[in-house]
Amino acid sequence: MTAPATDRNTPLAARAGAPLRGRADIPGDKSISHRALLFGALATGRTRIRGLLEGHDVLATAAAARAFGAAVERAADGSWCVDGVGVGALLEPAAPLDFGNSGTGARLVMGLVGGHGITARFDGDASLRKRPMGRVLSPLESMGARVVACAEGGRLPLTLQGTQDPLPISYRLPVASAQVKSAVLLCGLNSPGTTTVIEPEPTRDHTERMLAHFGASLAISTDSDGARRIALAGRPQLRARDVVVPADPSSAAFPIVAALIVPGSAVTIPGVMVNPSRAGMIATLVEMGARITLSDRREDGGEPVADILVEAGPLNGIEVPAARAPSMIDEYPALAVAAAFAHGTTVMRGLSELKVKESDRLAAVAAGLAANGVEVRVEGDDLIVEGRGGRTGGVPGGGCVATHLDHRIAMAFLVMGLGTERPVIVDDSSMIATSFPDFVALMTRLGADISPVAAAEAAAAAGTAR
Repeated sequence: MTAPATDRNTPLAARAGAPLRGRADIPGDKSISHRALLFGALATGRTRIRGLLEGHDVLATAAAARAFGAAVERAADGSWCVDGVGVGALLEPAAPLDFGNSGTGARLVMGLVGGHGITARFDGDASLRKRPMGRVLSPLESMGARVVACAEGGRLPLTLQGTQDPLPISYRLPVASAQVKSAVLLCGLNSPGTTTVIEPEPTRDHTERMLAHFGASLAISTDSDGARRIALAGRPQLRARDVVVPADPSSAAFPIVAALIVPGSAVTIPGVMVNPSRAGMIATLVEMGARITLSDRREDGGEPVADILVEAGPLNGIEVPAARAPSMIDEYPALAVAAAFAHGTTVMRGLSELKVKESDRLAAVAAGLAANGVEVRVEGDDLIVEGRGGRTGGVPGGGCVATHLDHRIAMAFLVMGLGTERPVIVDDSSMIATSFPDFVALMTRLGADISPVAAAEAAAAAGTAR
C-alpha cells in the first residue's frame, strides 16, 4: 500500500519536537458549510454565513449554488452572502458541475436536482469518480428523477434529470448514511406531499436542524423498533437566516490527537461543534483516558458548540462499538493514530463505510500504521491496533505513507510523526486543502515540526518501508 511520491506530489515530513501549546482555531465544519450554501440558495432573501470553510470541497458547492441561479459572494469581512432563488425555482446549470473531491457536495446536490425539473451533469476528480452513487440515486429515481448517463456502476461522470413534481415517499435507509438521508429530504422539499425518511441507526442530523432553522416543517419521532422517523412537509417557503458555522469536529480531531500524544502539550480549541451525532471521537478518547475538558457550552445556528482543552497524557486501549461509527466515521484515521500510542489493544468495530470514502481508508490506515512499526490487522470490517504506549522506544515511525489522494490520511499520519521516534513522511499533502487549508500553518504555530521533503527522499523512505 505504500507508493513512492512523484514530481507532481507535495511530500511532507513530520518530526517529534517541542510540546504543542496555544490556541487552535479550526476551520468551519464542512457538513454545515455545504448545507448553509445550499439552503441559502433555496431560501428567499439574503443568507449571511460566518465561519464558512473555504476549502476546495465547499467552494465547489458554492459554484454549484451559483450555477442554479443564486448569487453567492464573499464579503470584505470574510462572511459569505447568498441571495436565494426559492424552492422549486432552481435554474438549469449551463455547464457540468465539478465537485472535485467532494462526495458530500455531489450527493447533496443530486438531491436538489432530483427534486427540480432541471438536468445537470456531475463530475469530479479521479478519487470522486471511483465512489459509488447508487445508494443516493436509488431513492431519487423512486421519486421521479432519472439517470440519463453515467459511468459503470452508477459512478461519475453522471447526468441526472430531475422532476418538478417529486413523489412523496417513505424511505427506510438500508445503511446508515446522512448523505442519503439528506439527498432524499432535499429532493422532497419540492414535493407536493410529505417525504419521510426512516433511519434504523441514527446519523448526523445537520440537515434536519438546518431545515428547521430556515423555516421548514418537520416532524421527528421514534418508531416502536427504535428507528428514527423524519417527516418533511413539501414546498415550504424557506426564509433566509444567518448561519454561524462552528468549528469542524472532524478537523479538530487532528490537533486533539496531536496534543494527546506529544508529551507536555496543552491546546485549546474554541467553538467546536459537539452535536451528539458527531461527538463519538471525543467520547471514545475520554474512555481511553484522554485529558479533555469541554467548557462554555452554547448553541450557534441550531448546533451545540463548546471550547475544548486537550492536555497530553497516557491513553489505554479499548473496544469501540460498531454503533458509534456513524458519529465519528471521518475521525477513525486520527483515532487509529491515538490507538498506536495507547497502552494495550484498541479494537474499532464496524468500519465498512471507511472502504468507500475518498480512499479505502480501512486499508490505507492499516498500511500506514504498519509502515511505521505498529502491529495492526484488519478482520472483516474491524481494525485492531496493538498500542505501543509504555513500550521501549515507543512508536518507531520512519515510514512513508501512501495517502491515495485522501486528505484525512495525510493529516492523520503527519500527526503521528509528531510523536514517533523517527520522522513520518506522507507522499502527498496537496489534497489537505479540500477540508483544512491552514492545517500545516496552524500546527506549526502550535509548535509542530512539519516541513517539505524532496520527492527523492520520500521515494527512498517508501522503499525502506516496504
